[in-house]
Amino acid sequence: MTTINGKRNGDIIHPMRTHGHTGPNGTRKLHYNGLNQQITSHEQPKSSYEQVPLHTACFTYLGFYLLMILGYINQLFFTPKVATEKHRDGYVPLYDAFEKFYLRYVYRRVKDCWNRPICSVPGSEVVLKDRITKDYGWSFEFTGTETKCLNLGSYNYLGFAQNEGPCADDSEECIRTYGLAACSPRRELGTNPLHTELESLTAKFLGVEDAIVFGMGFATNSLNIPTLITPGCLVVSDEKNHASIILGLRLSGATPKVFKHNNMNDLERVLRESIIAGQPGSGKPWKKILIIVEGVFSMEGSIVKLPEIIALKKKYKAYVYLDEAHSIGATGPSGRGILEYYGVDPNDIDILMGTFTKSFGSAGGYIAGNKKLINFLRVHSHAHCYASSMSPPVTQQILTSMKIILGLDGSSEGQNRISQLARNTRYFRKRLAQIGVITYGHEDSPVVPMLVYLFSKIGAVVRTLTSKNIAVVGVGFPATPIMEGRIRFCLSAAHTKEQLDYALAVIDDISNTLGLKYSRKAKDLNPIPY
Repeated sequence: MTTINGKRNGDIIHPMRTHGHTGPNGTRKLHYNGLNQQITSHEQPKSSYEQVPLHTACFTYLGFYLLMILGYINQLFFTPKVATEKHRDGYVPLYDAFEKFYLRYVYRRVKDCWNRPICSVPGSEVVLKDRITKDYGWSFEFTGTETKCLNLGSYNYLGFAQNEGPCADDSEECIRTYGLAACSPRRELGTNPLHTELESLTAKFLGVEDAIVFGMGFATNSLNIPTLITPGCLVVSDEKNHASIILGLRLSGATPKVFKHNNMNDLERVLRESIIAGQPGSGKPWKKILIIVEGVFSMEGSIVKLPEIIALKKKYKAYVYLDEAHSIGATGPSGRGILEYYGVDPNDIDILMGTFTKSFGSAGGYIAGNKKLINFLRVHSHAHCYASSMSPPVTQQILTSMKIILGLDGSSEGQNRISQLARNTRYFRKRLAQIGVITYGHEDSPVVPMLVYLFSKIGAVVRTLTSKNIAVVGVGFPATPIMEGRIRFCLSAAHTKEQLDYALAVIDDISNTLGLKYSRKAKDLNPIPY
């Protein structure tokens, strides 16, 4: 049986009963094993969640089902303008019937709002290649023109997605030394000094013993989770976890159980009941119990309640796998992520995962922890043994940006970017609250979902903002529940106050036109300081 840190969760037989109460200022006390552990909840007073108004909920469902009905009528009388396979008798369909219907007759109506080609770096502004459709979304053609837009849709949190400056210069010089690619896995001929340096610097950045890096962020989860857990293990996963985590759990063969988003009472319930019941069928103790959460949830804009997660981990002798894809670099006083944000000891987290695709303006991911864990992954991880290694210029981009964040370049540029992102985040969220729209998430999260609910309003908002030279991401079913269609803004240190003020003025205007001011909260009408 594989173990991490020499612990065996299979030794857990029965949990101790616990009780708790909530004290003043959102402080929650947990009492267990004769110990009193006090956890300060940072999430509750700083988070924004509102229930959808009843009439909006009714119109949302009505509008969605109307789209479905019109789609079925359209499918019945009109032949789809798509290529069809021929001479495939006896083969099973590549897509199921509902998936084909949804893509052709529902999603197609707003298809122009997604998959927009760009022809620039995704900085504070982005250049879109203009395209039109003459057949209602069945096909598109380029017009030959381009449109520069304010970029509120990219994960360029610290503004390192630039084609000039030290990151670009160092990456260009790196190509002359190491070329564009190794064309080999790390275990064969794919490791160069840049990879070794990056792993050492990442471990230093996170305050842990060692780290291992991979060429793809999605694969960092999906191919390493099955390396660490097997059938007979229990994984307790937040219901809002990323698709890469879900795929990794499916590939592992472990038993997954889901708890309500950021709900510590539900997490404890799942842990307690699962340990009491044991493995399905046999009742044997679990080989391992792994709690998987994200630092900043990319669709909700919420921040994990990490101190309470750690308390439950210690109580039930579980492991914690923390995905910091959207929090590393973007949270914490010096950009070291959620651990620094809460002042948590890195040794309290068993597996630290993150990506370089957001705050570092590059690609790839990492897993960090103690040397025993990392050496195990170097031998057994499919992402290390079989996948092509990280490209040298991609590696150099991460090295240079991380050194800037750490201040190793001798400047305060990194700290300035971190402070700018925090300032932009709070200012933008507070101004949206003044406008009267409903937003989700934590006030310190640079991911800002604005709820629009209706499927038709997602398309209307994205198209209207694009016409005002503002590029945003619309998110709807099946990426979110039918009831929670939204526009997701992603803030960056590269944004100026003037750019944010322009976007907010446009949002205020279209919120009046399209009826997006659903919030029932009292508004603070005082000027918001920047």
